[in-house]
Amino acid sequence: MRCPFCQHSDDRVVDSRESGEGDSVRRRRECSKCGRRFTTYERVDAVMPLVVKKDGRREAWDRDKLIAGFHKACEKRPVSADAIEESVSRIERTVQERGVRELPSTDVGEAVMDSLKNLDEVAYVRFASVYRSFRDIAEFQRTVESLVSERKRSEGEG
Repeated sequence: MRCPFCQHSDDRVVDSRESGEGDSVRRRRECSKCGRRFTTYERVDAVMPLVVKKDGRREAWDRDKLIAGFHKACEKRPVSADAIEESVSRIERTVQERGVRELPSTDVGEAVMDSLKNLDEVAYVRFASVYRSFRDIAEFQRTVESLVSERKRSEGEG
């Protein structure tokens, strides 16, 4: 593994543990040249389906694109990088369990929204506003009201 700081290729593993829900291994490494520490993740390289976009184009599954979408929605919110990693891993596991070769992008978007709803409501509304392309403030308001009433139901208030 190359050190991301000095590019030296010799390091040692300082700590190793299962990450999230046990689908990956998180390793803390220390560069033998510069002494700086960095984290790597190991996971099984599974075959993921192609994502079918709304216009019919097909794209390879891109975990990094999914993580970037979560980070954008959660920007300046109290959501940890580990929580985002776990959410993305959960989505990937669900997709793998479906066992399909192609997956509509709308399914991916809905899975992200479901996950964000549980992580952070503000991030959920941010993502929904872009994903659902609200035409006006009334659509935005309906989404927020739906979220509020759903929360009240789950808390047993109504």
